Amino acid sequence: MKLNRLLPQALRMTVRDWRAGELRLLAAALVVAVASVTSVGFLVDRVRLGLERDATQLLGADLVLSSDTPIAAALDQQASAARLQVARTVTFPSMAISARDADRTSLTAVKAVSPGYPLRGNLRVADSVGEPDKLTREIPARGDVWVDGQLLQALALAPGDSLKLGEKTFRIARIVAIEPDRGTQFINFAPRVMLNLEDLAATQLIANGSRVTYRLLVAGERPAVQTYSDSMQKGLQRGQRVETLDGRPEMQRTLERAERFLALVSLLAAMIAAVAVAAAARRFSLRHLDSCAMMRCLGLAQADIFRLFALEFLVIGLAACIAGMALGYATHYVLLNALGSLIKTTLPQPSLLPAVQGFACGLVLLLGFALPPLAQLRHVPPLRVLRKDVGLPTGRVALGYLAGLAGFFALLLWSSNDLKIGLVTAGGFAGGLVVFALVAWLVLKLLAPLRGLTGRLGISWRFAIAAVQRRPVAAVIQLVSLAVGLMALLLLTVTRTDLVEAWRKAAPADAPNRFVINIQPDQAAAVAQRIAAAGIDTPLHPMIRGRLVEVNQRAVGPESFTVDRAQRLVDREFNLSYMADAPSHNRITSGRWFSDGQDELSIEEGIAETLGIKLGDALTFDIAGQRVTARATSLRKVNWDSMRANFFVIMPPSLLKDMPASFIGAFHLPAAQSRLTGDLLQQFPNLTVIDMTAIFLQVQVVIDQVIAAVEFLFLFTLVAGIL
Repeated sequence: MKLNRLLPQALRMTVRDWRAGELRLLAAALVVAVASVTSVGFLVDRVRLGLERDATQLLGADLVLSSDTPIAAALDQQASAARLQVARTVTFPSMAISARDADRTSLTAVKAVSPGYPLRGNLRVADSVGEPDKLTREIPARGDVWVDGQLLQALALAPGDSLKLGEKTFRIARIVAIEPDRGTQFINFAPRVMLNLEDLAATQLIANGSRVTYRLLVAGERPAVQTYSDSMQKGLQRGQRVETLDGRPEMQRTLERAERFLALVSLLAAMIAAVAVAAAARRFSLRHLDSCAMMRCLGLAQADIFRLFALEFLVIGLAACIAGMALGYATHYVLLNALGSLIKTTLPQPSLLPAVQGFACGLVLLLGFALPPLAQLRHVPPLRVLRKDVGLPTGRVALGYLAGLAGFFALLLWSSNDLKIGLVTAGGFAGGLVVFALVAWLVLKLLAPLRGLTGRLGISWRFAIAAVQRRPVAAVIQLVSLAVGLMALLLLTVTRTDLVEAWRKAAPADAPNRFVINIQPDQAAAVAQRIAAAGIDTPLHPMIRGRLVEVNQRAVGPESFTVDRAQRLVDREFNLSYMADAPSHNRITSGRWFSDGQDELSIEEGIAETLGIKLGDALTFDIAGQRVTARATSLRKVNWDSMRANFFVIMPPSLLKDMPASFIGAFHLPAAQSRLTGDLLQQFPNLTVIDMTAIFLQVQVVIDQVIAAVEFLFLFTLVAGIL
């Protein structure tokens, strides 16, 4: 039969079966599968495109050249010749002194900026304490500085007062609220003092040996920036590097976990929907045995019967895929709304890739799990009209299902955007199918001996066992479908619970939100006593600066390594500490904790891997001109997100207690006791108290918003499970 005659008949059959409710379950399963895949796809795609567009704001430019020495002016000229925007910054730590009271000082993170800063992102300032911040395109005027509000509190100053930096006195003009490129290096948590680059020389703060970071900021059209970057990379000198966007790690890890979990949710929803599609298609085929037998009796060819039902399923499949894509697009807005203030910028519209992935998901489900039962319908014998016990042949569908599974697994790997998650999910699904099929087959075998006992079990049991034994393949398929669906739901529920708990534990409500640094040895006892008087128990840890100079009596330097991170690590001083017992929040992964009185040390496993250090290696550090050598006896896993004081290297007190040191403390300060910060600074003006409350609250908000998005998407899986 020609297509022009088959198509109208297929459309009539589609309308009839839809009204009869035969196709609604199949369509619902396809809509849920496509919507779950496309909603996550649209969300991730928009966030990715937005990050590509806006990520440079966290650098303050499209490209940043960072250097330990002054950057040649020729690079500015080359950038200008390429029609690129240019700005410069110079950052370094320095003591700020109150012009009112010379005894009031504070360690600050000084930043000198040139006109045009920042090239990307926004700088926000306030005119006085308590006023809302506002956007500005200006930089401090000559003779003015903009400062953090924390510095005003530490030095008991206000806008309009004077502040001394080195040999120059400045007027405090504004309060810095937000810097796009502040970063998360530890020194950047110190109070900011921002000044005009032309005022820097007058301070006389930079001398030989000063720890200064010079940055050249470049922005412009992407091709021109890339060309400039390529030429600059060829001429990089020692101590220079092109900075890339590391983002904000405390946010990035949370979002990466959320993205992986959202991908897992969509995959499991698609899997459950696949089971629903297969079950609905089989139910459809069983209900159309009589009509197929009648068409065979009326002379319709087997191929035409298959074409009729294939066209019917294709029509309903296309409609379901379109509806699923529309629902997925609408749902991704709900997910964006659940993320709330986490995404504060207008995101670009998504690409077509998520829609293509969702459409492909629907077609693969349709072809792989719905067509095999339909292919059986053409083999229904005409004898079915007279003998209702004649059913579907069972031996010809396995190959179709295997092909469908293979295509479905390939789709999972493509749409997951995470090869590991895709492989684990697909492998688990395949393994579950095999295990559940074997268990179902064994159950059927075990039921066989019970047929002789049916008289004692009652008529219901007798009919049930007989029905199962008559159609063993159908029984196995139904059992496997139910088991796979329940497995996916239980797996997702357990994973969701564990993930939420992990997020909550990563940022507990009582995590330290204050760091106190620059505590001198003769102040340690008094500072600890003052903090304890407020009912807060916090240990103070010694912090010693030392440079790694030898490994196993062989000199090491940046030239000893090829990895950029390793070169940077050995080119600066480490934060060392000493203590008798291992920190409770560190876990020893290899070796043993050292014994006091021995020349031994414990090293963080990440830096050990980067520098190629193994257990038993002897490390020599230069500490204020004195050399200390110790052998590595243990590797530690450090959770750098714990908001606690952590160190790369820890040694016994006997090795370092006489070395020049300062102390650091981390503790949780309730809002009701916030005056403790001011009291500490008043009693010990040299201290720097770093308030992490704003960052900590932002992390908590991010976690709550991501959990809300995950919970919402979880509904898709529940709906698929109900189907």
